[in-house]
Amino acid sequence: MRHHRLAARAAALMLCLALLPGCQPDPAPSATNPADMAKQAKPTPATRPVDAINVLAARLLARDGAGFARLAVPPGLHAQLETAWREGHSHWPLDELPLDRRLPGMLASLQEKNALAKFKATFRQQFAGADRDIDLAIRTLAQFSGQYVQKEAGYSKEERDHVVQAIAALSSWALAAPLADTARADHFFTALTAAAQRSGIDGKAGDAAFAKLGMQSSLDRMSPFIATLLAQLRTQYGLDLDAGLRGLSVQLLEQTGDSARLRLRYRLAKGDIDAIVPAVRIDGHWYLADFVTRAEASLISGTGTGKPASP
Repeated sequence: MRHHRLAARAAALMLCLALLPGCQPDPAPSATNPADMAKQAKPTPATRPVDAINVLAARLLARDGAGFARLAVPPGLHAQLETAWREGHSHWPLDELPLDRRLPGMLASLQEKNALAKFKATFRQQFAGADRDIDLAIRTLAQFSGQYVQKEAGYSKEERDHVVQAIAALSSWALAAPLADTARADHFFTALTAAAQRSGIDGKAGDAAFAKLGMQSSLDRMSPFIATLLAQLRTQYGLDLDAGLRGLSVQLLEQTGDSARLRLRYRLAKGDIDAIVPAVRIDGHWYLADFVTRAEASLISGTGTGKPASP
């Protein structure tokens, strides 16, 4: 049973890691596309509904966490978030990550003395060659997560449909990925421990480390770590989230005044995602409504995420 629980946690970790900043927004072609926008020296807020997604995808491709935060919410709200970071009352947009509550602990583990040797030893003892156990854990996790999303009242119908599609795509990827391969795990943990050390974020200090650094510096330091994580998921396990961002398609379905509904289509692993995303215009610029709502909720709920708790 202990082995099964550890395998379940490993599978859950891999699935959650896959949802790091690539699975939320995935932009689309129009006059400009995310790949071209990523090269802009000074990215600007969205002036069209579809670009509420495009500008954010461009910042993800550019590994620009601080720029993502600036373009994802109106300037006034961004200023409030900066203050809340310093006071330890908000971690948005890290709140958008499935592992947001565990980030300090993850960094602390990766920064421990002899962390790499410990991770390698644990993997060999618990996961190496355990394909059947890991596959069973992935199937169980996917089933449980799907049931959770269907019952969770905090999701809108559109969000529910989007998440269910993502769970299906990621579980299919995880079942096919060589998660029990020792050599790949060695590369994965070697890269991550080095990136955690380079981040300069004191994981042992917990949330206080983010408060001390503030929003801009924290996101600047986290961006290379996340970039390393995404690169390892691509090279070791075949999950290319950037490909989904570059090939994403956004279509304006309808606009009523300052509200719009966007159709978002992108490739996640080998799954085709087709989702509806709401956008809102504030002071002349367009933003994803869910991001604005959750950012505002993070100010109200302290360091809470403003989103349904992960299963």
